[in-house]
Amino acid sequence: MKSALEVLQNVFGYDAFRGQQAQIIEQVLQGGDALVLMPTGGGKSVCYQIPAILRDGVGIVVSPLIALMKDQVDALLQAGVRAAFLNSSLSPAQARAVESQLLRGDLDLLYVAPERLLMPNFLELLERVPLALFAIDEAHCVSRWGHDFRPEYLQLSILAERFPGVPRIALTATADALTRREMVEQLRLHGAPQFVASFDRPNIRYTVVPKENAKQQFLEFYRANHQGDAGIVYCLSRKKVEDTALWLQKHGVRALPYHAGLDAATRELHQERFLREEGLVMVATIAFGMGIDKPDVRFVAHLDLPKSLEGYYQETGRAGRDGLPANAFMTYGLQDAVMVRRLVEMSEADPQFKRLENVRLEKLIGYCESARCRRQLLLDYFGEKSEPCGNCDVCLEGVQTYDATIPAQKLLSTAVRTGQRFGAGHLIDILLGKATPKVLQQNHQTLSTFGIGTELDQKQWRSLVRQLVGGGYLSTDDEGYGSLRLTPKAAPVLRGQERLELRQDLPRAKPGRKARVAAEAAENPLFAALRALRAELAKEQNVPAYVIFHDSTLHEMAEVKPKNLPSLGRISGVGGRKLERYGEAFLRVIQQHVDAPEQKPIVPKTYLRGDSRDDEDTYELTHSLVLKGYSPAEIAKIRGLKLNTVEHHLAELIARGRLSLEEATRLKPAELEAIRRVWMGLSGEDRSRLKALYEALGERYNYGVIRCVLTAFTAEDEGVGFH
Repeated sequence: MKSALEVLQNVFGYDAFRGQQAQIIEQVLQGGDALVLMPTGGGKSVCYQIPAILRDGVGIVVSPLIALMKDQVDALLQAGVRAAFLNSSLSPAQARAVESQLLRGDLDLLYVAPERLLMPNFLELLERVPLALFAIDEAHCVSRWGHDFRPEYLQLSILAERFPGVPRIALTATADALTRREMVEQLRLHGAPQFVASFDRPNIRYTVVPKENAKQQFLEFYRANHQGDAGIVYCLSRKKVEDTALWLQKHGVRALPYHAGLDAATRELHQERFLREEGLVMVATIAFGMGIDKPDVRFVAHLDLPKSLEGYYQETGRAGRDGLPANAFMTYGLQDAVMVRRLVEMSEADPQFKRLENVRLEKLIGYCESARCRRQLLLDYFGEKSEPCGNCDVCLEGVQTYDATIPAQKLLSTAVRTGQRFGAGHLIDILLGKATPKVLQQNHQTLSTFGIGTELDQKQWRSLVRQLVGGGYLSTDDEGYGSLRLTPKAAPVLRGQERLELRQDLPRAKPGRKARVAAEAAENPLFAALRALRAELAKEQNVPAYVIFHDSTLHEMAEVKPKNLPSLGRISGVGGRKLERYGEAFLRVIQQHVDAPEQKPIVPKTYLRGDSRDDEDTYELTHSLVLKGYSPAEIAKIRGLKLNTVEHHLAELIARGRLSLEEATRLKPAELEAIRRVWMGLSGEDRSRLKALYEALGERYNYGVIRCVLTAFTAEDEGVGFH
């Protein structure tokens, strides 16, 4: 019988187990139960996949996300593992075929939704086959106090009763102490050992900025750090999701909306595109993301405050699953806290739940306002101690503080004198001496604190209010309307018995592009060629690119440059089945670059500046990079140009006959012919309109491709021949 390590090396292509993986696998192999808490990207899946392969019978994986089962199964099939899924997306005939595989013993792993698992006829079916294990993924969904509660998870206790001899492993990426207790109780895991890995994700850089214009702040962050990268942008409301996605599209970002209000077909299409295409930005509510298996998400941005630190950690954890550098970016304002509190109070939850949610909200506000290392605070929340990380905005930029005792006393006193019935804006108007209609209506211009706060401007006062709320000196009203009320903690400050040292919010310099552009310019051209091959293979098989190989695997190939199959097989992530299936193709690309060093793209300094004064020169530089195999997004990164500018270059080069349509778009002739047929079906006027063709093609192609296509088709229609 093969060992667990042999399966890890030969099937999944990894040399050694990480962290507690080996102990967890051994526990399940011996028939024991387990509760596993491991951060996203930490390798939870092999903890049940390897025991399912090695134990007799089939491993049943309970997953709440039907949409992602196919990708998980595709990845296993690529590795040579016998896997299938059974859910409502299958036709009756397809479902029967999977059930036949199950009964014949032809499966190592079967993924099912909890609703399917709990059907009486399916439970009866399982009683007819040998079972290796039950894996309950996203197990935090069982907690009624959690942020992703799924009622059907409460019924999974039936597994312990009906299949007492089958080991059960419950896994999640995040759970605070209360959620852990709930998981143990509801899933009947009282005697099971708990394997809790470090929650630290050192590759993620955490940044929180005071909210001014959230969309513009994000756009500047995106252009400086992640243009052309895949990422997720979270907003609190469906309307803001729609508005933000449209606004980003108008500013040249390939963005799609996702929220529960969209019809199922649209949600499925957008999720499918995000998983399969490179460089898409998904703007979403928290309805999107749980279980997202895309390893190359380079950033997660929050334009509104999430509901808790636990939710924030889980959402930001969707970035950088491949271990490469990633960013978590958040804009935060006091109004966000008011909105979240209002949502809590308007919910139909019981008072105990509302109190718990408000405590979690206060901890999240404290995280935003603290002058401590972001990572220390996050890990603290999960009971883990750490040193300052050196990779968050607080550590990297430093924090200046000031003695805020007297300004705080002025604000607290104003809140008391106005009956603790007003929000931050009104209190600040009083302190600044603004005789607004509301101030005059309430006769607050007669207060002794009217006009005594001119030492701070409005933005500084708002920062002070946020920090007093975050520090627990002020709270917003239970009804969620923004009225500020003093807590018992405020009394010593007001009486002068406590000195307050608070963070001084300084104006932030706009992020520069220099470091990002230089890093991208230094990217190994071999890596770009390997990515191109991977994209072609993925397109042929209709699977996400990362199912073939992760970026981290391609980076290692480009660095090591293996010369034969055995050395390629030693690259992390190259298992036996993938080596057999793809090895020769990737070795050919590597060998071509090793044998022809003079043909490797060289990036001269002029490429990096993006400021060529000679129009002809700038077109030729773009032309040269296209012929060397770079994509428009990569050219934009290398040259420090906007993607839109490079796309205009491509259209112009087509018009001049310098590029063919295939070279500019990388689309195959059959695909271009299909686009031509759609274009021919448009009315005369619409044939020249970008938006008309974009919409006629179901928004499948970006405007850069559409512009190139229209340029070529229009020229051909007018009788201008291109090579």
